[in-house]
Amino acid sequence: MSTATIAHWASGASYDGSGDRRADVTNPATGEVTGSLLLATREDADAVIAAASAAAPEWGRTSLARRTQVLFAFRELLNSRREELAAIITAEHGKVLSDALGEIARGQEVVEFACGLSHLLKGGHSEGVSTGVDVHSKRDPLGVVGIISPFNFPAMVPMWFFPIAIAAGNAVVLKPSEKDPSAALWLARLWQEAGLPDGVFNVLQGDKVAVDALLQSPDVQAISFVGSTPIAEYVYAEATQRGKRVQALGGAKNHMVVLPDADLDLAADSAVNAGYGSAGERCMAISVLVAVGPVADDLVARIADRTRGLVIGDGGDTGEEKEADMGPLVTREHRDRVASFVESGEQEGAKVVVDGREVQPRGAQDGFWLGPTLLDHVTPEMGVYTEEIFGPVLSVVRVETYEEAVALVNANPYGNGTAVFTNDGGAARRYEADVHVGMIGVNVPVPVPVASYSFGGWKRSLFGDTHAHGTEGVHFFTRGKVVTTRWVDPANRPQGGLELGFPRNV
Repeated sequence: MSTATIAHWASGASYDGSGDRRADVTNPATGEVTGSLLLATREDADAVIAAASAAAPEWGRTSLARRTQVLFAFRELLNSRREELAAIITAEHGKVLSDALGEIARGQEVVEFACGLSHLLKGGHSEGVSTGVDVHSKRDPLGVVGIISPFNFPAMVPMWFFPIAIAAGNAVVLKPSEKDPSAALWLARLWQEAGLPDGVFNVLQGDKVAVDALLQSPDVQAISFVGSTPIAEYVYAEATQRGKRVQALGGAKNHMVVLPDADLDLAADSAVNAGYGSAGERCMAISVLVAVGPVADDLVARIADRTRGLVIGDGGDTGEEKEADMGPLVTREHRDRVASFVESGEQEGAKVVVDGREVQPRGAQDGFWLGPTLLDHVTPEMGVYTEEIFGPVLSVVRVETYEEAVALVNANPYGNGTAVFTNDGGAARRYEADVHVGMIGVNVPVPVPVASYSFGGWKRSLFGDTHAHGTEGVHFFTRGKVVTTRWVDPANRPQGGLELGFPRNV
């Protein structure tokens, strides 16, 4: 069976480049190879970056009114055709259609935020700071910015960055994951249809060669990255030593703390949704449930009961009466890696309450299946606790006190997200203050903020000082200027010739 060739996008058109390296793109629900991805050479990468460099100056000079019109057009097109994009995501990533549509909706929030960006690009003005002297500030675009996005959210994660970058007047080079690259090309064509000038949005397909080209190119001024912590560290080190701005969002080990007074049905529902949604392949997934005091047995039983009723199957199969709750993992290798953690956890003493290795999926047997897995009596020394698994494995750690729970969260090297479930407002307020984590939910298991606030963690979950979207995102994609002006009134021109001393504020 022939497979489609998946190319780059530069200067408003598909671009094959000159290289002959390729990678297979696979449907995770069937194991079928559906595409052949062109992997960039360094020369290909330079050509795509050059397209962005050529377009950036004119787009940066384009009026805010025109930029906003293009953003609004993109928003309307995305709203009307989001089902197309969701189908592409499901076919290459494996998540069910409803999950793919949810991903697009969250990304669209940032597009809508960017439509009003002119308000946040306003500078300040101070008149008469000295005699005849005025000062004003402004925010200018950077030029060309690179975005390196992961496989788990091929639409939402790029949309955390590129709407703001484009609205601020920058040109973008997006390097999507090799596992699900087609969503980026669909978005590129949508931008063109919305009226974005050619070269302002470009797609560079590839592996480490493409990544290094972005990190090393003198024409790329900033890098936005989401992925694992080791790669985030690498991206940060390589780019910052070349003077680039970097926001590199890394891994996570998110804890959900359930206090004794919590609504256990709400907590159980939330643990299942946050632990197994998108097959656990998200940096904000709950992977550790911390049961405080006497609630553990009851809570584990409720979670297990809900987990056993989940339907696992092909997310793109619309012929079934009920959509699957969870799809496959993204690759066979990743599926095997996640399953190995279940085995090692069992060997180290964890109790396998629900075993996803025994799943009977609704779909092709060659798919990369692993069902929801629930492990109880996990301890902080086990590999299933210390490692970021990135799959549908929920570990239950039992502690006796609130203080033990907070100490567990704070001792973890990651600091992306956490949640506390309680009906006590005082306890929730104390938890907010006590934990060293960037995003906190109170009875909200996945506390991804709305677009007007910024997304990002602490500790080894973030390299760089700036979070994604919100006001921090606007500042990341712009740089400030301060202009001091003096206009001398000809009728009152000062007399006296040269004055070599420091200017006086009078």
